[in-house]
Amino acid sequence: MPTEELEVEQSAFAIEEFLEAEAAKDLLRFSTAGSVDDGKSTLIGRLLYDSRNVYEDQVRAVTGTQVGERKPTIDFALLTDGLRAEREQGITIDVAYRYFSTQERKFIIADTPGHEQYTRNMATGASTADLAIILIDARKGILMQSRRHAYIASLLGIKHLVAAINKMDLVDFSEEVYRKIEGEFRELVGQFGSASLTTIPVSALDGDNVVERSVRTPWYSGPTLLEHLERVPVWTDVARQPLRLPVQRVLRPDQNYRGFAGQISAGTVRKGDTILALPSGRTSRVASITTFDGDLEEASAPLSIALVLEDELDISRGDLIAEPARPPQQATTIVASLVWFDGQRLEANRPYLIKHGSQTLPARVTRVLYRTNIQTLAEEAVSSLGMNDVGLVEVELTRPLFFDAYAENRASGSFILIDPHSNATLAAGMIRHGVAKDEEGPKHKAALVLAGAGTQSRALEDVLLREGAAVVRTRVTAEKTLRGLLALGLIVLVEGKIDSDALGFAVVDAATFPDAVELVEYLRIIDVLPTVEGDQR
Repeated sequence: MPTEELEVEQSAFAIEEFLEAEAAKDLLRFSTAGSVDDGKSTLIGRLLYDSRNVYEDQVRAVTGTQVGERKPTIDFALLTDGLRAEREQGITIDVAYRYFSTQERKFIIADTPGHEQYTRNMATGASTADLAIILIDARKGILMQSRRHAYIASLLGIKHLVAAINKMDLVDFSEEVYRKIEGEFRELVGQFGSASLTTIPVSALDGDNVVERSVRTPWYSGPTLLEHLERVPVWTDVARQPLRLPVQRVLRPDQNYRGFAGQISAGTVRKGDTILALPSGRTSRVASITTFDGDLEEASAPLSIALVLEDELDISRGDLIAEPARPPQQATTIVASLVWFDGQRLEANRPYLIKHGSQTLPARVTRVLYRTNIQTLAEEAVSSLGMNDVGLVEVELTRPLFFDAYAENRASGSFILIDPHSNATLAAGMIRHGVAKDEEGPKHKAALVLAGAGTQSRALEDVLLREGAAVVRTRVTAEKTLRGLLALGLIVLVEGKIDSDALGFAVVDAATFPDAVELVEYLRIIDVLPTVEGDQR
């Protein structure tokens, strides 16, 4: 064989091996967040540069000689801040997405703005992330916007947080400064979620503990930022979740083919499986699974497919194909966490549009249950939400919505709120649960439960929701607000101390019971919850 042909064959073989190795790597999506000038773009630029994921022409484009300096310096922030306004003002305005890879893993970065005005951009960039890096300036400590972004990251269900304590070079790499900020941030995160937290002292400008370990932090024994990104476990088996396929389009190229196209948001579908079409409630079996590359025997999230069914069902855009054995929840009224984006305040009972999956339907916010004070994390009783406010609201729809709780399925548990006149995106919502509407009245009585805080109250809320109870968890302790919630027949879980006796409603202290199950049994005994059929007690 000629030498040239052998070299070409070896080269092709090497390329195929490389592509196979790249395809086998898993993918980590992460976002950066924090206050203005904390160094988010500089950190990402340094990460890309030190991991050798930028081209020479890109480096030349952001390299210049500043006054008083003898050698050229690199402005790492410009590797991500590409807009003209960003370069002129020295701030990040829009979300900058960057892709890079190492020997261990592939990454997609969402470099998000730090300015309060662009909180909506931060929420958008973090909505698909597995991990969030919260930048904290070592000189300033934890600022309001840092707290806001950490809280929104927890609402978005991000399981892993990294506190990158930046500009350590400006505080002489003080361990005391680092430990103080680390303790405060760990306490903060512990108040509103169960996400894992890793703190790393870094200097984005000099590269300390970004890719290479720094000799200037001998007191720090943890991983560098890149080491942590390469090792953090992010695998979630969405293929094992219940099937959810929002129908985006009906394909009808000829009279012999009728396929329902969309991207699988969760679960696995196989040829011959029985599926449930919603809202019609009719079932059928999968005749074939079509993709761009041909037919498959089975397909899992997040693959885009077209399903051909054995029966002629009336299914159109906006409908949902689901698993009959594990169907989604259904309700015309939902309770959801809401991040308000717009300068115009939320108006109760004003007509809005909800975009949920591939469907858009009329809705209105009937009540604001509370607004979270980002500084104190207290839940405040308010009647409206303004720009960048985060709160819990009740939303009423004109027809049933089929959904999962956001904690169980991001895709089917999230929505955006749209202004029907301007078509502007007003807010992003994360569904907690539906509100049952029963013409015969609630199947349980109102009660006030002193539920503790954090994980304990969330566990109790989950147990009561599985019992079919209408539950609201709140830190609001104002008697007027609690009286209003109880008057609606709700079981109110209060995370705090109250002086009121709730004026005749049952008051139960969860701390006197060993677990949530025992508490539920007590609520049956005092007739708050209905007795289980067949229970002889």
